[in-house]
Amino acid sequence: MELALDELRVLTGWAADCAARVLPLVPDPRPAAAIAAAREFASGGPRTRALRTAAWEALAASRTPDPAAAAAARAAVGVAGAAYLHPLESPHQVKHIVGPAQQAALARELAGGSASDEVAWALSQAPREVSEILRKFPPGKPGKTRLGELHRQLEAALRGRS
Repeated sequence: MELALDELRVLTGWAADCAARVLPLVPDPRPAAAIAAAREFASGGPRTRALRTAAWEALAASRTPDPAAAAAARAAVGVAGAAYLHPLESPHQVKHIVGPAQQAALARELAGGSASDEVAWALSQAPREVSEILRKFPPGKPGKTRLGELHRQLEAALRGRS
């Protein structure tokens, strides 16, 4: 399987849009920095060590007692990781595609909002390339948690698009 750099840029841009919606839930600036670094890549910049470093910093920010802020920070980690999606026919890679949107939906729900509305927004904003990328991979293995349910919703809807 091959993944073109342009495909990764589109995926990363969509992931950044999804995660940015829940940034106000995170008082720590590190997730915003990860999203900014990912947007730079999405807009044509190189994948640099700074992007990976920003992802690790956002992960550190997810270690907070506030579950909504933690999920929002994990969404930002996923955004930075989308730029490094591996062209491996592995169900694990699907988490890197839907992860930022599913974590953003979970963050919204944990903050008292609607995960369904967040999922619907993410789907409405997903470029067709996101579905095309997803269909290159075998079905994901999301698990039986609430996060897994959000994964299933996103994956099924994205795979079903033409």
